[in-house]
Amino acid sequence: MIVIGLTGSIGMGKTATADLFRQAGLPVFDADAAVHALYNGPLATEIETTFPGTTVEGRVDRAKLAARLSGDVDAFRRLEAIVHPAVRQAETDFLEKARAAGAPAVVLDVPLLFETGRHHEVDKVVVVSAPAEAQRARVLARPGMTTEKFEALLARQMPDAEKRARADFVVPTGEGLGPARDAVAVFLRQLFG
Repeated sequence: MIVIGLTGSIGMGKTATADLFRQAGLPVFDADAAVHALYNGPLATEIETTFPGTTVEGRVDRAKLAARLSGDVDAFRRLEAIVHPAVRQAETDFLEKARAAGAPAVVLDVPLLFETGRHHEVDKVVVVSAPAEAQRARVLARPGMTTEKFEALLARQMPDAEKRARADFVVPTGEGLGPARDAVAVFLRQLFG
């Protein structure tokens, strides 16, 4: 089974590209969705214990947690120590299930694939990329997003140009879904012959 790592900086169109892989019939593990699911119950108690006042009715309140973590690198590391092992277990379960089902390939949608060294754990790396102005417009259109938040998120991520240089394949999303769909089709043809 071929394991494809899908990554890209914030606002590059990674979610839409992951959907294109799903539409092509490949199972996709979404790390962000796994975190959301864990916040909705399984990890809420541990996060509340570590960061009091960040849950509501047994679920992590992402806004409260973000406010608690703001500017506190140590707190962010403590959160990662709670969340990352649980996400990795969910990913392991996903891979085992896909392998048992005979999937020829799977996609791991991992936002910080390069930054966390996870690119060494996949067979192929696909980077989703768009021009900086498109990225900025997409991100700043999100509810609650500010220029400061956007800049802080970018500061934690490897520059897009470096990701593209290190990728096995780049899916351009600046021109919309059609060209991105075509690029995914080209990649899959190259992968499977």
